[in-house]
Amino acid sequence: MLNSFNRRYFILLGLLFAVVGFCHASTHPKLLVLGDSMSAEYGLPRGTGWVSLMAERLKKEKPTATVINASISGDTSFGGRSRLPALLAQHQPSIVLIELGGNDALRGLALQATRENLEFMVKASQLAGAKVVLIGMQVPPNYGPDYANQFAGLFRSVAKERKTSLVPFLLKNVADRPDPTQLFQADRIHPNEQAQPLMLENVWSVLRKLL
Repeated sequence: MLNSFNRRYFILLGLLFAVVGFCHASTHPKLLVLGDSMSAEYGLPRGTGWVSLMAERLKKEKPTATVINASISGDTSFGGRSRLPALLAQHQPSIVLIELGGNDALRGLALQATRENLEFMVKASQLAGAKVVLIGMQVPPNYGPDYANQFAGLFRSVAKERKTSLVPFLLKNVADRPDPTQLFQADRIHPNEQAQPLMLENVWSVLRKLL
């Protein structure tokens, strides 16, 4: 049985390890990107997507940072929810960027299910000690204003409730241009190479506050 001195010793030792771990995360940030085709360089030359551009910028501004891109084309919020626990355990990121939900809308999945999946991913990341950037998406006008507003509101609502950072719209200044076709691939769904720096700026304006 531990006496009072030993108990104090182990408490102080635990606090020391906690501080050292916090300082290591602060000086060597590890960023995990959990996304779909928008983050997985779908249809793009390797190294030209916004996540790769972010990694290049971090090399200059935060050389000790590491970026893990765990994005998969076609992934849904449920797919991300299923994959995230193992990724958190493996990489122990200090920042998690969640860019999922767009494919939920394309597949007509229930909004409540998407919301629950986003909430799960944000909460799991926070419980693992990571800060979170929730990256919002919007749907085209042909979905109707009611659905479009409800879908966009999911990201705002989850970010507010979980007190996490929010990028309101990943494709700001890309999909909302007078002629957005100039910045999209032939499928008119996936942004082209010229759009990637604009997407990065949308994320970076929020991310840099955490770094």
